[in-house]
Amino acid sequence: MQKNLDPTRDLLERIADALERLAPAVAAPVDFAAADAFIWHARPAHLQPVPRINRVALPLLKGIDRSRDTLMENTRRFADGLPANNALLWGARGMGKSSLVKAVHAAIAAELLADAAPLKLIEIHREDIETLPELMGFLRDQPERFLLFCDDLSFDAGDTSYKSLKAALEGGVEGRPENVAFYATSNRRHLLPRDMIENERSTAINPSEAVQEKVSLSDRFGLWLGFHNCSQDQYLEMVAGYLDHYKVPAAEAEWRPEALEWATTRGSRSGRVAWQFVQDLAGRKGVRLD
Repeated sequence: MQKNLDPTRDLLERIADALERLAPAVAAPVDFAAADAFIWHARPAHLQPVPRINRVALPLLKGIDRSRDTLMENTRRFADGLPANNALLWGARGMGKSSLVKAVHAAIAAELLADAAPLKLIEIHREDIETLPELMGFLRDQPERFLLFCDDLSFDAGDTSYKSLKAALEGGVEGRPENVAFYATSNRRHLLPRDMIENERSTAINPSEAVQEKVSLSDRFGLWLGFHNCSQDQYLEMVAGYLDHYKVPAAEAEWRPEALEWATTRGSRSGRVAWQFVQDLAGRKGVRLD
């Protein structure tokens, strides 16, 4: 009789091993005091500490004063345990969307009193967005407060992972954890390409319902902050701010025409273009941008 049971037991053990491999990995314990920021890795599930955050000081972000003040106030309320919205920063490339998120986190974290719950920044990559509910579940019972940040968030045709994001932000049974807020940046206001929305309108049985289902994702963000191309004066102000901050020895009569030519050759003016010009000028002057 025992001999007949062995094949069955062996089969069950193999099935159990296969199911264990398919099951979502449980996130390992994290020492949140180890860093101010972390990166979420889905497989295997863990949070990687970031010892040094790549960010720009808040005063160096020019031409986005209204967006800066609005995001600062929303983040300050969240850090204080008050109601706050998820935020979508959308618009022109290189205008400081992701830089603003990281700079605001640093500024608000520095304001917190010693006995307040620490404010941590966690970056989740676009390709891991389907695991957002898993990450939120892991953070739900932690004493810290968390800003989840996804840079350059968008979805292409055939991509259904946006449904996971919708459910995680507002639509799930548990809802968004009280100690978690989600900030995302995107070049698209509705996170989906226009042709994807138009295709739904032209092929669906009920076009209105199909389109609403697509664009309702952005409605999960209570705070929309638009970023637009800067003017020439704003661009030059950005350049001047960087040069002054990093003590790059260059007179305005020297760098101004060079900065304008730099922007012209790239066909755009933005904070990113200003920073790239400053890096080039500082390199030519032998100045380190530490």
